[in-house]
Amino acid sequence: MTDIQRCEIRPGCLVEWTLHPRTVEAAAGLPEDSRPPAYVQESHVRTARSVRDDGLFVPTWLGTAFDIPGQVDLNVLQHALRDWTLRHETLRSGFRWSGDEMRRFTLDADAVVLHREDVGDFAEAATLTRYLQDRFDVAADALTWPNFIYTAVVREDGASVYMAFDHSNVDAYSLHRIAAEIHELYEAGLKGRSVATAPVASYVDFCAIERAQADEIDDTHAIVARWREFIAQCDGKLPGFPVDLGLDAEGPLPAQKFMHEMLVDDADAADFEAYCRPYGGSLVGILAATALIVREIGGQEVYRTVVPFHTRAKSKWSDSMGWYVGGAPIEIPVARAADFDSALGMVRAALRESRPLSRMPIARVLRLLGSDFRPTSPDLYSIVSLVDSRDTPGSERWQELKAYGLIRISYGDQVCAWLTRVHEGLQFASRYPDTDIAYKNMRLYAEGLRERIRSVARDREEALAGRARA
Repeated sequence: MTDIQRCEIRPGCLVEWTLHPRTVEAAAGLPEDSRPPAYVQESHVRTARSVRDDGLFVPTWLGTAFDIPGQVDLNVLQHALRDWTLRHETLRSGFRWSGDEMRRFTLDADAVVLHREDVGDFAEAATLTRYLQDRFDVAADALTWPNFIYTAVVREDGASVYMAFDHSNVDAYSLHRIAAEIHELYEAGLKGRSVATAPVASYVDFCAIERAQADEIDDTHAIVARWREFIAQCDGKLPGFPVDLGLDAEGPLPAQKFMHEMLVDDADAADFEAYCRPYGGSLVGILAATALIVREIGGQEVYRTVVPFHTRAKSKWSDSMGWYVGGAPIEIPVARAADFDSALGMVRAALRESRPLSRMPIARVLRLLGSDFRPTSPDLYSIVSLVDSRDTPGSERWQELKAYGLIRISYGDQVCAWLTRVHEGLQFASRYPDTDIAYKNMRLYAEGLRERIRSVARDREEALAGRARA
């Protein structure tokens, strides 16, 4: 995961694809789709509208970048992009307002036509990067539809594909799969054959199922009671990152900065994973390390956070593009942790108890709590997330193909940290408020994670060596 400034953009001739004006016009006259938005989609769009009403345009798109080596046939690539679009129903489904209610509409597959525009040559990478970011801000906006765009920077020796989507359509798992899917369709098109794949389950269907289940609970449900208790312990708010970020409580929403680096190599990441496996794996280890580090930085006696989990509970959703993410509240009494192992035990117990709560959308819970959670920031709370991408099709070629997931860095007062296990090691990316204090403390956090992982890896290697000598 990175931002658009760090994904190795090179000069070339820019081509872009959006939905054809005729397709957009046809969508305007569509009747309502009875399948409602997911709670996470509705919360996202309402948040974007709330922040916009406060006078600030905050882009929140996600994207992907990857190369196609060799001379590229743009007609074949266009067919591949359209076929891929049809595979994922969420891309031809949008929302319109009816009073204060969000209503879904969905295009039929045969109505989807891509419009290609040859934008022109860019001789400087910096100019091209600025253009793409500005273009994506407009074309992948949460408050408009269509809300995605595909582009390619074409050169004699190949092309670099850049795709951007409003977050309502994608999550990290979705982004990880795109490069391999487009490559498969494109290579099949060059050979004049089709790709035989099973139909992909629709995120639009998932939204309807999840929402119907969420609407079955009321404010007396145990899940709501647990969230009510958790939010009360967070002073009536959803939790931020528990270190000083140098924020002015009365000031405007701050700009963000981005931090991005490889924390440790594959060997250290593997040793850390093996050490943490008896407690539940690397996520438990990362959260335990985080709890200890924020205690060292800010003196926090209890580490409270919302842990993101994917909600692809059934295998049929595994290939589907969408925003399949829920959150579980946990609290770690880190002041009572004598060492890393005891912190691991605390996190394991907390996750075991709280993970089922992630299947209930937070937005539904907040509505039932009846509290005023009018969002003033695009991130409702801070997160530390871990995704293991090594089983993702094509991930072994990501370095070769310059494949990245893209995060838009704009404005926000929260900390979002994404750790990604790749074949080369453990990668760290974070957006955080642009203040000197936040930078200092985020550097302490990143370095603390690195040192904790390496020390655990060293301890494990020494223990194994000792057993071998014995």
